[in-house]
Amino acid sequence: MIKDMTVGVIAAMGKELQMLLPLLHDCETMQMGGLDFHRGKMGRHDVVALQCGIGKVNAAIGALTLINHFNPQYIINSGVAGGANPMVKVMDAVAGERVAYHDVWCGPENLVGQVQGMPLYFVGASELLDLLPVREGIHRGLICSGDQFIDTRDALEDIKRDFPDALAVDMESGAIAHVCHVCHVPFLALRVISDSPGASRDNTRQYMDFWNDAPRETFNIVKDIITNL
Repeated sequence: MIKDMTVGVIAAMGKELQMLLPLLHDCETMQMGGLDFHRGKMGRHDVVALQCGIGKVNAAIGALTLINHFNPQYIINSGVAGGANPMVKVMDAVAGERVAYHDVWCGPENLVGQVQGMPLYFVGASELLDLLPVREGIHRGLICSGDQFIDTRDALEDIKRDFPDALAVDMESGAIAHVCHVCHVPFLALRVISDSPGASRDNTRQYMDFWNDAPRETFNIVKDIITNL
């Protein structure tokens, strides 16, 4: 076990944050840089949670503000994502062994998804991955990020042509992983699958219905990881 530390937890939306805040004890809220930070305890560790907002720019601002003000030893990006592989079902969780942008193209000297000067894949922190519960419905693999809600089979197939092994798609993990890479902060994206683009006629409705039955216990995976650090 690692001595007491500060762990940052970033969610994009209020619905996601509300799944996480009940896991904190002795929580206080403060505002910095226009963002609300909720600081409390999970086990013996300090946890700072925030809602960054949707998309890569909001995610990067949130991650950098968190790092600059609280100096976390780890950052976990928790929330929901669309499924990108038939083996990943709604309500399953995907942990990002790797994270990549699916909507970046910096020219022929770089790979699709690669920001010039950055790696194609941002690698999840092995010490956090090692603390994942071993049970059905928890998957490890590639998460792809971009500024687009993926709501059609065609859009998902475009991503899969470049990243055939993708398990999930979201809008923030890539930017948070990018900031953490630059700032040398170990990072993990941990996403609950809310919908399956292309698997139903209306995955937008599937996504909305997810919140009626969203498994609060699945977000407890974050607590499991942090308390076992």
